[in-house]
Amino acid sequence: MKTDSFKKLERLLLIMKMFSVEKPEWRAKDIAARLDVNEDTVYEYLKELSHSGLLPLYPERHVWKLVEGAVIPRLTISLSYAEAGGLYLAGRLLAQIQDEQNWHISMALKKLVDALPPTLQEQQNELLRLLLFSDDDLPQAERQRDLSQIFQVLTSGWITRHRLRILYQSPKYGEFECFFDPYLLEPSAIGRTIYAIGFSSLAKDLRTFKLERIQKAELMNTSFAVPADFNGPALLRHAWGVMYGDEEPVKVRLRFHSTVTKRVRETRWHPTQVLQLTRDGCEWSAEIGDMTEIEPWIRGWGADCEVLEPIALRERVIQHVRRFMALYQIDQPGQPSAHNPRVFDRRLFRKEK
Repeated sequence: MKTDSFKKLERLLLIMKMFSVEKPEWRAKDIAARLDVNEDTVYEYLKELSHSGLLPLYPERHVWKLVEGAVIPRLTISLSYAEAGGLYLAGRLLAQIQDEQNWHISMALKKLVDALPPTLQEQQNELLRLLLFSDDDLPQAERQRDLSQIFQVLTSGWITRHRLRILYQSPKYGEFECFFDPYLLEPSAIGRTIYAIGFSSLAKDLRTFKLERIQKAELMNTSFAVPADFNGPALLRHAWGVMYGDEEPVKVRLRFHSTVTKRVRETRWHPTQVLQLTRDGCEWSAEIGDMTEIEPWIRGWGADCEVLEPIALRERVIQHVRRFMALYQIDQPGQPSAHNPRVFDRRLFRKEK
């Protein structure tokens, strides 16, 4: 059974094909007949396609027209089955980390699925439906933002090397506007988002901007050149996720309990990591440029992970444990509070000898 979001995706793709392949102008009622929907629905689709940047349209009386001279960029690519499968899996992973709607990613996946052999299409379409969500029935205040238009401008600037003007909402500095040259786009599974790294006219230096915090984005006519000394892979080598930091990388050393050692060894968490087995588990170390994203990852392992270095990071984790104990009313190690004494096992808080 097709979900509403999946039906919408198929209809949007068909409308794009009608304008870009068949003819550049259509009446709304003809599109409605083709899609077997009412005209109000068609008007919503056309406005969404135009606003998102997927299809540059404008209305003229009862006819919608493709902007004269508009170029809808299309990439021609030939893939083997293994390459198509790898690209599809990468796209699914990207779609899974997106909390907001992004029709560009959904459409790219749908096109990949349609290119697969028919024997696989039905199953993959079912998986694609799981990634599509619809919040049309929710109140306006509870709906997720549609980032399609901002994503389209961001990727266009990155690919064509054209400067952007963006309005950004920073949790630290509030709202500000600047010109931005996007040198690199990088997804983050940890933050479930996409980051853009590039030159900010306001900071006059490299900055990393999070997709969801970009409120507005406009593509400028000014082109830019990526500096010869900018090395994206080298910059991210010491990053945890995409937070690379401005200081020299710091060695982070962790001790993992034997109960999670097998899981730790299954994944290469960082390009610089070194792992050594010990009698009661393993020790893991890596050179990290910024602690912002690795600290929540460490806390996620709970008592199965101990920070050995650096001391500042170890102290922050200890402070977090103390706040955690206060939250659950644990008076001191070894003595769960009278609030609910059966919740905690005393052995969890025994002192080391």
